Amino acid sequence: MTITTQSRPQRWDQPFGSDMTDGDVERLLTIPEIQAIEAKKFPSRISLAGILRNDARIMQYKAGDIVIREGDYGNSAFLILNGSLRVVLAPGLPGEMLGRRKIQKKNFWQALKQLWTQKISPEFRDVQRYNPESGLREAKDPGSAHVFLQDIPAILDSNKTAILEGGALFGELAALGRTPRTSTIFAETDSELLEIRWQGLREFRKYDQGWRRLIDERYRQNALKAHLGATSIFEHLDDSDLQEVADHTLFETYGTFDWHLSYKKMQGQDRVEGVKDEPEIARQGSYPDGVLMVRAGFARVSVQRGNGSQTITYLGAGDFYGADEIYKTWKGETDVSLKVTITALGYVEILRVPTKTIEKHLFAYWESGRQGGTRDGNPNPGKRRRIQDFFEQTLAEGALQEWAVQERFVNGTQAMLINLDRCVRCDDCVRACASTHDGNPRFVRHGKTFQNWMVANACMHCADPVCMIGCPTGAIHRSMSGGMVIINDDTCIGCETCANSCPYSNIRMVSIRDEGGQHILDPQNHKPIIKATKCDLCADQITGPACAFACPHDALNRVDFRDVTWGGETGGQ
Repeated sequence: MTITTQSRPQRWDQPFGSDMTDGDVERLLTIPEIQAIEAKKFPSRISLAGILRNDARIMQYKAGDIVIREGDYGNSAFLILNGSLRVVLAPGLPGEMLGRRKIQKKNFWQALKQLWTQKISPEFRDVQRYNPESGLREAKDPGSAHVFLQDIPAILDSNKTAILEGGALFGELAALGRTPRTSTIFAETDSELLEIRWQGLREFRKYDQGWRRLIDERYRQNALKAHLGATSIFEHLDDSDLQEVADHTLFETYGTFDWHLSYKKMQGQDRVEGVKDEPEIARQGSYPDGVLMVRAGFARVSVQRGNGSQTITYLGAGDFYGADEIYKTWKGETDVSLKVTITALGYVEILRVPTKTIEKHLFAYWESGRQGGTRDGNPNPGKRRRIQDFFEQTLAEGALQEWAVQERFVNGTQAMLINLDRCVRCDDCVRACASTHDGNPRFVRHGKTFQNWMVANACMHCADPVCMIGCPTGAIHRSMSGGMVIINDDTCIGCETCANSCPYSNIRMVSIRDEGGQHILDPQNHKPIIKATKCDLCADQITGPACAFACPHDALNRVDFRDVTWGGETGGQ
């Protein structure tokens, strides 16, 4: 019998920059910002030179090229090697200048006109829209491109900007925290940058104290204080007290940043991942050492049931846990322990506020009677129940909650939930979607089911949109109004990054056609040009999502999984 063997895939099998050479690495090691790193602190398997070779790449930008865009989700940071860049501070560049789609609602007559102006061929495109003036510039890497600004002096005149020059580091907080970029940065002159993906940043922070202090201090100064001030348990504090809380808060990450890759692989193998396979954040029965606040991602909340565990709810961005237990201890109760186990769902960022800080800045305020009902650890008492309430849920409700968490549907803010007891399979929803999207429906009416509920294969407009990470042109983005995830057809280059990243396989690549129904071909390789398509919630339709509007039996709803009531009917729009 022949046995087939294969070496286990390694982290650096796919370098970030395919054309990095030994000469490039030697040159980078002489740059002051890199030279200051203590190379001897890095283990031999993850050497400093190895990180530069495999987790970094040298990027060339021409004057006017956008390096990062406000609102994008990035997975890398940049160090300026040569040239100068500009940060656009205020009022900010309009979305269409950043390569995004400007949404305009159709009026009544435009909506009615759709009924008799349908194209014969699906996914028809006017080729005149794609031209050198579209604002895209080819980049060196295959499947990549730069969005560029055509009138820099006018931008400088109409916006407040700041200059960045050689040695400046930017983008690291959004990369490590998987949060949207807070500003747009473009090349003022031809520039050379070192782009470091988040894995390399993590290693720099882990093994070099200088980089750790730099990143941590910038995070505390620029993001942490604002985040704490926006939460219900600290919103009563003034700036000085907030700064004190921020100075003592611990920043922790659990799980895998690119969790969607392993998740899709496990789904393909029908492997069920449970609590035992997830990184543990807090264990039931342990002593509470601080309040846990979720900054990004999701965490499973479960309790021991016999020899196993039962998921009772989950925590998302803005939620926190542990205040009740610490409060009881502060009031003199003994043997107080955590009532639940908390584990990371994919990737989660946790802020751990130590007990003494909580006692000093929160409990005295609670005792004054001004807490307004937030003591239960619920950041939004009017919208969600307390964690304690989930202990009383029925077995049916608990099973449905377990399913939603297990399948990561809790990520969805506009999931397509179909009640199969009402659905008669008439496909009116599919036809309505097709009629508003170039003759091609943007979803498939099938999906994972539990009892009488089905989550269809339609974009869920996730709270953690991993599909947006790595889009080279910013074509896939979150709209400024409504927060829906949409794709600008004019700047999508068909690289498939978003489709490959979506954990739920809800983005599809389609070949585009001309008015005669023929495939539009790439003149270089004569292959059909493809574009990414997905549900855009009918952003330009006055009726809202056509699928829900057309359902004759009210079987289909768009729901935020945070608001789903499993007892019978569900909320939605």
